[in-house]
Amino acid sequence: MLPAGPISRGNAARFESRIGKMATAHGETSINDANARDPFNNNSYGTLVDKEFIPVDLPVLDVDDFNERIIKGYEDGGAEKGLPADLSVARSIIPAGTATLRDFSYVAPEIPIYITENCTGCMDCVTECPDTAILGKVLAESDLNKELEKIEDADDRGMFEAQWSKTRKYYDGPQKKGKEGGRFSILIDPSKCKGCAECVTVCDDRALKMVPKSEELMTSIRKSHRLFKDVGPSDDSYVNDNVLIDMMLKEDSFMYVGGAGSCAGCGEGTALRMMCAATGVTYGDRWGIVAATGCNTVYTSTYPYNPYLVPWTNSLFENAPADAMGVRARWDQLGWDDHPLWCIGGDGAMFDIGFQSLSRLLASGMNVNVFVLDTQVYSNTGGQASTSTYTGQNTKMSVHGKAIGGKQELRKEIAQIAMMHPRTFVAQTTCAHVNHFYKSVLRAMEFDGPSLINCYTTCQPEHGVADNMAMDQAKMAVDTRAFPLLVHDPDKGDSLRERLSLQGNPSMKEDWWKNPKSGETVDFIDFCRSEGRFAKHFDRDGNPSETLLRAQDDRLGNWRLLQELAGLR
Repeated sequence: MLPAGPISRGNAARFESRIGKMATAHGETSINDANARDPFNNNSYGTLVDKEFIPVDLPVLDVDDFNERIIKGYEDGGAEKGLPADLSVARSIIPAGTATLRDFSYVAPEIPIYITENCTGCMDCVTECPDTAILGKVLAESDLNKELEKIEDADDRGMFEAQWSKTRKYYDGPQKKGKEGGRFSILIDPSKCKGCAECVTVCDDRALKMVPKSEELMTSIRKSHRLFKDVGPSDDSYVNDNVLIDMMLKEDSFMYVGGAGSCAGCGEGTALRMMCAATGVTYGDRWGIVAATGCNTVYTSTYPYNPYLVPWTNSLFENAPADAMGVRARWDQLGWDDHPLWCIGGDGAMFDIGFQSLSRLLASGMNVNVFVLDTQVYSNTGGQASTSTYTGQNTKMSVHGKAIGGKQELRKEIAQIAMMHPRTFVAQTTCAHVNHFYKSVLRAMEFDGPSLINCYTTCQPEHGVADNMAMDQAKMAVDTRAFPLLVHDPDKGDSLRERLSLQGNPSMKEDWWKNPKSGETVDFIDFCRSEGRFAKHFDRDGNPSETLLRAQDDRLGNWRLLQELAGLR
């Protein structure tokens, strides 16, 4: 049976035929195909096109059984009482990509819709979505027309055709070069969107807007998403590999699928997606991850959901770099020296309790890439202070009270510390600076030796910012010298000023950046005004506290030091 809603009679048989199309060993409909609970098969493997389960040759894991029995039990709501004692839990094993079978369509009251006439095809919304819920695709117009002809019902055909735009980037530009124009579309995966509205915020062209959900609208969006996957992959001839932001037009970029349990608008989610995208388009699935326990491991491995399509292992909070050294050594023995290995952790794992292990890795010279999710707080355990926390920040263990106004220590700068290790590539970046981010990740993988990328990541509840503000806050962190961009590449020269680049920061030779529209100086105090974690430092008239002024001096001092090291002072 299909749910009530605006599905045409002409296509009813088409969608209904998906239900029961693929039977399991038990004679039931596969969870990877359309079924009564998911009639348009939105919760299925493959991001831009449909794919089968990812098999693995292990005697201790049956992927089909895991997905068809265990995942289905969780999605149907009967796992707690209906499933027997679970060997997969005991063995700490989850197949790749199971999060894609998860349904989040019920968690938010609103969902974005696409306004084709406003779209320029910039791909910001696709890139910055933390949940792989905003998807882009480009097809030659003639190929799209062929696919449209396969849709029997005129209303459905018209509805779907109206969601493909003619942008200057993909349509007019190719036509001027004598090539057929490409039609571009943004589609929302309704099963993965959490309603954070980050996509709307980053779209300067106003091609997306949030609207209230209704049964009729959701049925239309679910149907559109199904048709979107059915028309096949993007036409690669329209994808310029030199335009890095376009990489998510390719299926290989989606090594981190939707369905992770991160908070709405999570800055870490976007960072992981972008890191995985850059690695995926370069190396496919021939790479792996060692992750330190923290927020990132909670939302990417809450049983039985795993968003990664590559080998992934979770070590302890304090020793992920040591674990990564062991994996790297074994891979090199097997001749897998060309397989990248990422070691992931938050500021608690890398700045604090795992700092010794990290330093040992960087000193080893081993080819391991470290990716630090710098939220300036222990996000997973309730928001305690770390050595990454800013002076004055109100956190647990550095609570802002009458006697002491938040954290009093100065922030540790892990990028500078990493630079002082033997032959180590270092970058400090944010997801809001897309080219800087992607170039840093790609260069880290090219570099023959250890690398560390420290990425600013917003934690909405602990920073006190709205769900849609991750990219705005990351950009402001750079503009106000709270978190300067930098790249330290040992291959660039013998002197530190040759190796260190501050490109990407505004007004590199000045103390502070001035907003060209208002002419006003933008400083660290302005950054603090925009976040709840510093709110108690301002009096009724908006004047900052002495502690916050001291924090500003620290940020300026750190910036001047970087300028000096880079030869700009």
